[in-house]
Amino acid sequence: MTPTIQQAITHWAHVAPVLTPPRSAAAHRRMVAALDAVLDAGGADESHPLASMADYMGELIRAYEDTHLPRAEMSVGEFLRELLKREGLRQSEVPEIGTQGMVSDVLRGKRTLTARQIAALAKRFGIPADALLG
Repeated sequence: MTPTIQQAITHWAHVAPVLTPPRSAAAHRRMVAALDAVLDAGGADESHPLASMADYMGELIRAYEDTHLPRAEMSVGEFLRELLKREGLRQSEVPEIGTQGMVSDVLRGKRTLTARQIAALAKRFGIPADALLG
């Protein structure tokens, strides 16, 4: 057994949770947060040793999103409605947008999201901000 394999075996219990495909919305959010940490630690630089880890985590996140997140063909309101449904949230439980009436207006397409709302929703749901652009 090579020293590299021995180290992998020894540390697998600590590494596996970061490299296991997400199977729930909560696991997806954790992986997005972990990817952000890896990118901040140097993984955003393609020449950094963490770049391959960031790539792998990004692929796992993309695979989850392709299967579990609504498609881009939806309007912002439809997309947001699906996110709320997935998370089991009511309109009154989305303070990132504002009042229940404001949420309702966004869901019906009568109001657009502001940059601040988009950033807050993307962070909360662990999704790319551009998924909420209309």
